[in-house]
Amino acid sequence: MKMIFAEYLVLSSLVLGVQLFLYQTQRIQFVEVSDTAKIHCSAKEKLEGSRMFWYLRREGEKPTCIKRCSDDQNVSKFTCKHKTHSSTLEISNVQKTDSGIYYCAYIDSSYLLFGNGSALIVGDSYTSSSWVMLLVPFPHDSQVTETANLACVIHGVSGPVHVSWSVSGELQEQGLMRSLKAKDGSLTLINHISVPMDTWTSRKNFTCEVKFNSSGTSVKKSTRYPAAHPSGCVPQTVHYAVAIFLVVLMVSLSLAWSHCCSNPVNQHTTVHPRVKPLMPNWSLIQGITTRAGSSDQ
Repeated sequence: MKMIFAEYLVLSSLVLGVQLFLYQTQRIQFVEVSDTAKIHCSAKEKLEGSRMFWYLRREGEKPTCIKRCSDDQNVSKFTCKHKTHSSTLEISNVQKTDSGIYYCAYIDSSYLLFGNGSALIVGDSYTSSSWVMLLVPFPHDSQVTETANLACVIHGVSGPVHVSWSVSGELQEQGLMRSLKAKDGSLTLINHISVPMDTWTSRKNFTCEVKFNSSGTSVKKSTRYPAAHPSGCVPQTVHYAVAIFLVVLMVSLSLAWSHCCSNPVNQHTTVHPRVKPLMPNWSLIQGITTRAGSSDQ
């Protein structure tokens, strides 16, 4: 009954658009397997520990309540450490399955208010089948749209990763992440950003950097708006639907190679309007970067 009530409060706060006042300053945290993770939440107002909750959203799943701080007398791997204006969730003996985004929540009157979330990555999400690909807009889109959409595709990971975008060295806001989960549990993540078209056509360097753990080499993919090409030398491009189809095809072939006999991804997932691969479509399968070759211009 309490769980149903909590889910009702979640929906109520989302529908009514209640303003959040909980702050989680840890945007991302890498922790080794079997260590203890600490996730902080604070507020300017006084917080009552009995009204605090913690939610976890794993990739491809909806948020679930994992801890009520009022039940802190019960021994478990999740422990609440409460102060007047803050609450800390301690997770002991963390495992890879504990990876995800953690949200603190607080009951205020009849609403459940949420923090902005903190990502936790346990261990190394990189696998032998991991690769990164960058998808960019059609050149002629600059004449018909006001924004440019770029996507970073991260295939074959075992858990969440940290994706950051920069434009000529300046960090951008975090992109929107979507995930496709295969039958074997591996993930294909698609992180996309939208920028003003004049920013894209200014020929600045756009870089997507992917971190799989705290110490391993990150993978970077960079591109810029293409310069004018001589007549007859215009590179081949593909429509967004074709690019996504080829990504899905590569995922399927990868799983088939490992004796998986079913289509692992939802082919109807949409990311953004029209994109093309950084490489011409004939070299799309080769136009990928593994951690061994961590940079590609």
